[in-house]
Amino acid sequence: MKNANPVSLRFGAAGALLVAALVAGCGSDKPAAGASTPKTVFEHFTVNVAGHPSSLQIAVTQMEQERGLMQRPDLGPDEGMLFVYPEPQAMSIWMRNTPEPLDLAYLTPDGVVVEMYGLLPLDERPVNSHSDTMQFALELPRGWFASHGVKAGDRIDLKAVAGALKARGFDPAKFHLPAESP
Repeated sequence: MKNANPVSLRFGAAGALLVAALVAGCGSDKPAAGASTPKTVFEHFTVNVAGHPSSLQIAVTQMEQERGLMQRPDLGPDEGMLFVYPEPQAMSIWMRNTPEPLDLAYLTPDGVVVEMYGLLPLDERPVNSHSDTMQFALELPRGWFASHGVKAGDRIDLKAVAGALKARGFDPAKFHLPAESP
């Protein structure tokens, strides 16, 4: 019988240690006491828009914002997405791979609706903001704004947005929003 290759034995031992460490770390799906698992972009948060509740996903990262509501043929009547940026800027939205018509509003850092547009399904033409002072973009099903009487000058609930950001694991202060109290 041949002796085992010492290199193979070392790799085997290292592999066994790695597996043991991984198994030990998988003892519980629950976060440590006092810690919580951040919510994802797929979670919905209630945010009032001009006093009317809506169920919004909060898109914060570049990847989430690029994906937006693409390939979502199943939006509920009060469901949509809020795009949150850390600083005011000019914005541009398009409807690539988005099969449902949407309402779009661009909002200032203080949550005021300034510009509103109707978006057509699958339309790849960009809808640019006229101002470079926008910090939020809000998308809801087409006709939502009209049916709820939303107009320029109305506001979204920034406390709810701050709470959603915190639940997502983001610091609201980095978006110039007050931290939501616990």
